[in-house]
Amino acid sequence: MFRVICHLDMDAFYASVEQRDNPALRGQPVIVGAPPTQRGVVCAASYEARKFGVRSAIPSATAGRLCPRGIFVRPRMEHYREESRQIMAIVARSGAIVEQMSIDEAYLDLSAVSQADDPDASLLRSVPLARELKARIRAERQLTATIGIAANKLLAKIASDHQKPDGLTLIPEKEKMQFLRPLPVRALYGVGKVTEEILQGAGLNTVGDLQDYPGDLRALAGSFGARLKLFARGEDDRPLELGEDVKSISGEETFLKDTDDRKVLRRCLKEQAADIAARLKHRRLGAHTVQVKVRYGDFTTLTRQFTVEEPLTEAPDIYRLGCFLLGRERLVSRPLRLLGLGVSGLREPAGRQLALL
Repeated sequence: MFRVICHLDMDAFYASVEQRDNPALRGQPVIVGAPPTQRGVVCAASYEARKFGVRSAIPSATAGRLCPRGIFVRPRMEHYREESRQIMAIVARSGAIVEQMSIDEAYLDLSAVSQADDPDASLLRSVPLARELKARIRAERQLTATIGIAANKLLAKIASDHQKPDGLTLIPEKEKMQFLRPLPVRALYGVGKVTEEILQGAGLNTVGDLQDYPGDLRALAGSFGARLKLFARGEDDRPLELGEDVKSISGEETFLKDTDDRKVLRRCLKEQAADIAARLKHRRLGAHTVQVKVRYGDFTTLTRQFTVEEPLTEAPDIYRLGCFLLGRERLVSRPLRLLGLGVSGLREPAGRQLALL
């Protein structure tokens, strides 16, 4: 059976929901998060706001400076989750096998309903199904989705990043090598900031450079080198993962003596954020939700969390959100016995939106 994989990604999901629900916000730079006059963090931003450099996890005050005319809207997480349930119900009616990656993203395996005489003919057969799915979401939810179609998860994700918003891109098997050549190395799954810098230091800036590289990429990317070479050629055998177990990564520290010393607590959070970021990098994942856990001397334990639209991969972003939660919730109102930091809602990190070829 020829594989036919689609990657569906809702366009600027949180902000688009707000723009749909309030027509006065349409076409405006919408920033979902606390206002810039308060201590807060950005959850999501519309495409109009992203043009100014606004992104998830930056302080609201910074977003306000970057986008002075930005319209700040407080997040409504339960509303977004309910909207996601409605959209995924529409997706389920497509007849596809579905791996939901996050609140606004899913892989669809349409192989069983899109078979033809050869791989590319099978991919082409899925295009009307993808168009119908986009039309259903627009008609029933008044929101737009972008879909990428290819023979594997790697290429389907790259295809959906290629033309947003409201895009539909197919990468044929016979053209995949050429399609990938001009893209930056960061476009490939598993290439994070550090790996990108190492590759660029060796003169490997594009996927085409990786395709042409005569050496052993393990010298640059360690054990990931062999798979990176396959990815550069558009080859990916990862199956859809259909398990529903919640994945998380966390760490915590119990202090020898209860403390509310800010320097000690900040140092603890920085170390935990660095460890979490390293573990995310090892698994080649990003996280949507950051959670802090505190325990006081009387063993009272509290947890608080914050969710952003774009997945987090870098230690400074995770640390910043941890500090934000401690401050917003006034959790250090008395000395702490334990401090913990964790992330959940794990998925593949978002690639940079690709320039049109």
